[in-house]
Amino acid sequence: MGTLYLVRHGQASFGADDYDQLSDLGRRQSLRLGEYFAHKGIHFDGLIAGTLRRQKQTLEGILQGMNRAGSEHLSWDGLNEYDSQAVIASVHPHKLERPTSPEMYRHHFRLLRDGLAQWMAGVVSPKGMPSYVDFVAGVAGALDHVRANHYGKNVLIVTSGGPIATAVGHVLGASPDATIDLNMRVRNTSITEFAFTTRRHMLVCFNAIPHLDHVDYAGWVTYS
Repeated sequence: MGTLYLVRHGQASFGADDYDQLSDLGRRQSLRLGEYFAHKGIHFDGLIAGTLRRQKQTLEGILQGMNRAGSEHLSWDGLNEYDSQAVIASVHPHKLERPTSPEMYRHHFRLLRDGLAQWMAGVVSPKGMPSYVDFVAGVAGALDHVRANHYGKNVLIVTSGGPIATAVGHVLGASPDATIDLNMRVRNTSITEFAFTTRRHMLVCFNAIPHLDHVDYAGWVTYS
């Protein structure tokens, strides 16, 4: 039996011109998670991450917190996030204003949910994105790689909310709507844990943030 830890990247820069980089809080979240792993005596025999900047920065912060800075990892572009702007544009062709109020944020995520549902059903093809079938294959391929190459070991994957929800949905056989619900709830630097054999993955926990379970970190829980 092995253990796979899927971690979502730290808080990125939602609403900024360049979302794909960690905020100052995102860097602190990543470092804190690495400190937690070190404190618990959790080590990793395999390190895998998507190729997006925020994913790589998160892995760097975790390794720094574990005093393992500079450790090599496997890059896996099948763990990259979908393009939320392209998804929204596929169902809402008009340019959206940058959200500045709670209602604007809610409108943004309503459009995202609608776009995801239609992409998953094969109704729309967001510009520059793979089909949903190919997106799932990229995530499933990473899970297959872990089972084939790391049996009996601990593996860390750093990725994004979409691939994590997709992995959970794939393993549990969840419906598209349920997978979208999972996606909308994944917190920054949360841990989703699978036990695995050479044949299958089994969900142990989803979206846990034990490293932030203290009053000192109450303001560190984020979703973007």
